[in-house]
Amino acid sequence: MRLVFYGLGAIGGGLAAMLAKSGQDVIGIARGAQLDAVRAGGLRVRAPEMDDVVKFPCVGAPSEIAFRPDDVIFLTMKTQDTKQALEDLRKCGVSEQAIVCTQNGIENEKLALRIFRNVYAAVVMMPADFVKPGEVVINCAPKLGVFNIGRFPRGVDAVAEDICKALDGAGFAGFPDADVMPGKYGKLLMNLSNVLDAAAGEAARKSTLADRVRAEAETALKAAGIEYTMGFRHDDLMQMTPVPGVKRTGSSSAQSLARGVGSIETDYLNGEIVLIGRLLGVPVPANEFLCELGRRLVGEGIAPGSLSIEDLQSACEEPSAA
Repeated sequence: MRLVFYGLGAIGGGLAAMLAKSGQDVIGIARGAQLDAVRAGGLRVRAPEMDDVVKFPCVGAPSEIAFRPDDVIFLTMKTQDTKQALEDLRKCGVSEQAIVCTQNGIENEKLALRIFRNVYAAVVMMPADFVKPGEVVINCAPKLGVFNIGRFPRGVDAVAEDICKALDGAGFAGFPDADVMPGKYGKLLMNLSNVLDAAAGEAARKSTLADRVRAEAETALKAAGIEYTMGFRHDDLMQMTPVPGVKRTGSSSAQSLARGVGSIETDYLNGEIVLIGRLLGVPVPANEFLCELGRRLVGEGIAPGSLSIEDLQSACEEPSAA
């Protein structure tokens, strides 16, 4: 089994490096400054109790890989980049290989299953940062992350079990999960505040606006008959833990703003709730507001954490002011 990581950001980079360090056969796909840095000197991984540089093969595109039947391909890019990534894999002859969706949200698995037969969903609990080329920071201990993995839409097989064993051997905790999607919806609820964290800092996650956004989402999921659970959390195995000498940037959305990548994943987080609400006629105005906020953050080049949560809460009452 070879592990292919399509995207070497916070999650993909951290996973690739630690699995390579544990002896797994790993190859990464990256671009730009991250590709140059990893090729030149490896990837530095900083965690509460480690600071290592790990070297592993890295290419700039799937076309540079001779894919094997037993490859396990992890999608670790943001959802807005998934469709193109899947098309690129198909052009390279990928067909029966396992595709593991590690991203936030619940759209990636459906996109992948349109093209590939063997799709797996992963609920990821791994607070990691990627803002500097050649470096990933993992902000948790004692485990470096917790993963629930199962086939999409449901089921567990030998591939899911082997992935979890590999994760266990690399400092993570892996749990085969025959009904993984309720956990992904539960994680979606947690991620609805990502754009607030990006706009106004971590404290905004505990604001009344964040509470309102989640309440809307829970109402929409209930109306749709969609189950969700927080059972994927294992606080006894992994808790947020500071890395010496490092200040955490924040959510994945905040990191996208900090790197200036020109896009943000809000349309596939809060936008998922907006879609459900509009399909079923369930009002979700706060989530609509946050989708517009995400577009504003990118379009106006607003720095992470520079807005006031009080101003945002006031503006949410009048969406035209967003």
